[in-house]
Amino acid sequence: MSFGFSAQIVPDIPPLWRNVQWTEERRTSLMETVSSYTPSSEEVTQVRVLLLGPVGSGKSSFISSVHSVFNGRVTIRAMVGSSSTCFTKKLQSFTICGQKREVPTRLVLCDAMGLGDGEMTGLTLHDILSVIKGHVPEGHKFCPDQAVRSETGNYVKWPSLKDKIHCVAFVLDASKIATYSKGLRASFQQLREHISDLGIHQVALLTHVDKICPNTAKDVSMVYKSQVIKETMSKAADLMGMATSYIVPVKNYSSELDLNVNTDVLLLSAVEHILQYVDLYFQENTPQETESKKASSEL
Repeated sequence: MSFGFSAQIVPDIPPLWRNVQWTEERRTSLMETVSSYTPSSEEVTQVRVLLLGPVGSGKSSFISSVHSVFNGRVTIRAMVGSSSTCFTKKLQSFTICGQKREVPTRLVLCDAMGLGDGEMTGLTLHDILSVIKGHVPEGHKFCPDQAVRSETGNYVKWPSLKDKIHCVAFVLDASKIATYSKGLRASFQQLREHISDLGIHQVALLTHVDKICPNTAKDVSMVYKSQVIKETMSKAADLMGMATSYIVPVKNYSSELDLNVNTDVLLLSAVEHILQYVDLYFQENTPQETESKKASSEL
């Protein structure tokens, strides 16, 4: 017996592997979270996050994109180079302004020279660690054959907590993960080890995800349904020697003239991710300071 029903083909919708709300409300909520963020340490009024990555990975573009979200329009704040040339040669710190240029947030994103295949083709390990420790002055121009020393102009000999870097965000190009040289891979591992020894938490931003997934290029909300992006994040995790939970995909603004809610949510989610590890850093480094104050007050 036939009931007259015709078979319908249901499209195969890939499952979400991370849950995100792609709404105006979520964007507003994330903006408020970042805008209202306050460091838990009394000694620090702003948190400093250092972006590290190969030339053309999207460090400067990420800074400009985050700034654009809060500015309400696409703007280029940090000068951006090409995929093969590094525009940033010096240490530059960018305070992310509040909504529509109101009260600045407590977030400072620090940009520096890109990483190369070796010590003489990009930012050196010595100089990176000097930046993280707070010795390098704002505006210092890096030169691979002239390491930062105590004789360097405006060298910060006794940096306080506010001068130091509180989190490091590695920036990786999703479209180049498989082609990164052995030298660069070795540099990442060496950096991770030394930065970890300083007690600094690290995350990774996977940029240019729209270049490896056509569906995400059309609709950013597809990012967590993309199998190719998921696999690329696993490759990035293997490259960096970190769990995938530390890695977040982002899409920077490049040729666009107008903001997009989904792109904003992805960018702001990355910032929120970073701030979680900044908080963890202060949790691990502030107690001793608090206990010493308490002990002195009881004398």
